[in-house]
Amino acid sequence: MSSAELAIETHSLSKKFGHQAAVSNLALAVPRGSVFGFLGPNGSGKTTTIRMLLGLSAATAGEIAVLGRSIPDAAAHVLPRVGALVEGPAFYPFLSGRENLRRFDTANRHAPSSTRSARVEAALDRVGLSHAAGKAAHAYSLGMKQRLGLANALLTPRDLLVLDEPTNGLDPQGTREVRSLIRSLASDGTTIFLSSHLLAEVEQVCSHVAVMSTGRLVAQGSLDELRAQGSERVAVNTPDVAEARRVFAVLGLSPDSDRDDHLSAELPRGVPAEAVTAALVRANVRVRGLTVEGASLEDRFVALTGEGFDVAE
Repeated sequence: MSSAELAIETHSLSKKFGHQAAVSNLALAVPRGSVFGFLGPNGSGKTTTIRMLLGLSAATAGEIAVLGRSIPDAAAHVLPRVGALVEGPAFYPFLSGRENLRRFDTANRHAPSSTRSARVEAALDRVGLSHAAGKAAHAYSLGMKQRLGLANALLTPRDLLVLDEPTNGLDPQGTREVRSLIRSLASDGTTIFLSSHLLAEVEQVCSHVAVMSTGRLVAQGSLDELRAQGSERVAVNTPDVAEARRVFAVLGLSPDSDRDDHLSAELPRGVPAEAVTAALVRANVRVRGLTVEGASLEDRFVALTGEGFDVAE
């Protein structure tokens, strides 16, 4: 993919704190118009990377291009086209949500004052906070503050939106609304760079994914490509479990789920599901059902990082 097709591109990007490497030789390629999931366990370097992309932290080495321009050199030209919600929003506690947005918009020298009121109201409406716009920010719940942070990122049109854990603190309904908002923004052509620890969120809204582990990029590509790199699984429902287990052993399959009428295993490379079906038939195993599943994103994450993942909504 050419540089012109990328919203974010990094080469050999590294960040050290003393002798500790937080990010090492990172080569990101975020396609324009994509919803890009940035995954990794806590401490894997995600937030450090985001801070470097936004010019909030200087890289120790490497290159960054955002919307085709070098960061930090062209930050003043690029960042007005970038909205961001990083490490939780902070607000003036005794100002209302509406007043906070007006104050932030006033501080943006690129934002036209003539349309300020209309843009503030539109942003509040888009994140579902119109009903609480006059309420003091200190009285907002964590989820409401998260929404207000999103509203701030949407005060002016953005080519790129960088979101660090955007559904943090939201209830299930709020989470669904943020997903819908992300899809809407993406359909309008905005590139979304989404850091999250919620696998369900990433699988439902992202088109592309990158996985970090201990400061290094271990995989990136489209969601389908990442899943395809994993092994398929086969599950058999049969009253002849003992015989089916012997067939699995001949084929080199190691069952990881073995119940009275159910057997499942990961398919080794070179063993198609059709071979399992044929072997079961030859052995006169009564098959009530056979399903084949591709690797889930969770399977790939664990295989790549060796760590579990929080998949809760």
